[in-house]
This record gives sequence, C-alpha cells and structure tokens, in this order.
Amino acid sequence: MGLRPRRRLFWLLFAAAVVTGLAAAYFGGTLIAGLETRGERIHFVYLGLLLVFLLASAGLRWRSRPGTHLRHALVWASVALVLVIAYSFRYELAALAQRVKGELLPSSGVESGPGRIAFRADRSGHFRVTAEVEGTPIRFLVDTGASLVVLSPQDAARIGRDPAALVYGQTFRTANGTGRGAAIRLDELRIGGIALRDVRASVNQAPMSDSLLGMSFLGRLSGYSVEGGVLTLVR
Repeated sequence: MGLRPRRRLFWLLFAAAVVTGLAAAYFGGTLIAGLETRGERIHFVYLGLLLVFLLASAGLRWRSRPGTHLRHALVWASVALVLVIAYSFRYELAALAQRVKGELLPSSGVESGPGRIAFRADRSGHFRVTAEVEGTPIRFLVDTGASLVVLSPQDAARIGRDPAALVYGQTFRTANGTGRGAAIRLDELRIGGIALRDVRASVNQAPMSDSLLGMSFLGRLSGYSVEGGVLTLVR
C-alpha cells in the first residue's frame, strides 16, 4: 500500500473514530443520566471498557491488514451504537412488546398504566382473562351477569380445594337450568397489577368449560368499561 492510500485510510479511520466518539458521548451521556441504580452505571462502564479493549486489540494488529480492521471497527461501533439506542428506548420497546402480546394472546391483557389493564374480545366476542388465583393461573370468562366469581371443579382442584369435600349449599338459576355451588373465599385474585384479597367465590358442582369472573371481583373495582371491543379494568 502506497503512502497516499495509507494517509487516506488514516484520515478515514480518524473521522470514523471522531463520529463514533461524539455519538457515544451524546447517547452515553444521556444514558448515564437516565440510569437509575449504581449497578446499572457499573454495567454501563463495564461495557464501555470492553469496547475500548476490543478496539485496542484491533489496533495492535492494524499494520497487518488495516482495511479489514477498519471494517471490523466500524461494525463494532455500529453494534455498540444500536445497543445504546435500543437501551435508551427500552420502555417504549417493552410497551410495544406488551401490545403485541395482547394481540396474540388476548387473555393476557395489556397494562396501560398503574392499576389499569385492557383485554381484547376473542373471535366469539367474549372476554377471557387470565388471572392468578392464590398464585395459580386460571382463565376466566368475564360475566357481568354472575354475582360471584365461579370456579369450575377442575380449577378449584388446581388451587387446592377438593370439590368432593365441599358443601354445595348454594342454588343458582342459569340458562341451562338450576345449578348448585359451594361458597368459598379466595385469599387473593390478581389480574396483572390489580390484586384483590378475600374475594367471595363459589365452586360449581357440575363441570364447566370456563370459570366465571363475576361481580364479587368486578364490583370491587373502581371501574370497568367496554368500548370498541376492548374491556378495561381499573383498580
């Protein structure tokens, strides 16, 4: 390689280093200001030192194949810049992931704020909600016409209630006729960030395709609404 190409390569490398440094200073300064804990700051410094080490290692072998090392350096600088930008938008990306999850899994819901979660209707037009009952995931059909949270026998067994040991002293009138249920209390029923304790419920004596999320839970919320095929629960 002649003298002139080497000079061009040097100035190209110098310009790339300056641009990378300015970008790192701008985005890195913004990032450091936004880091919330000491551990996050230490992790950021560690990544910076690792990048310096990689660049220094490439510099030691620069004389052998400068063109190849320049390409490698630019690739690593681009990767580092993309990672910094992605970390800066981590909250927006997390919100986007929640929306995609809500579209693909309607019963999981999308949390739009503290104590607020929304669910899309399924293909049948009903709202199905995945909740944690005493730590166990249970899928419910939302039913504003049910006065209580009603568990199917199989879901009751999943949370440790033996259906055979319950006393079915309640009588219900349903579209399918008269049914019987056993009154119980749920220590906690949680849907996303919404958690209620000591929830009145009933275990249905006959098998059910879905447990029902009734008014003993919905009525204790500050509000719930249905608009545009979206059910919103508000703590």
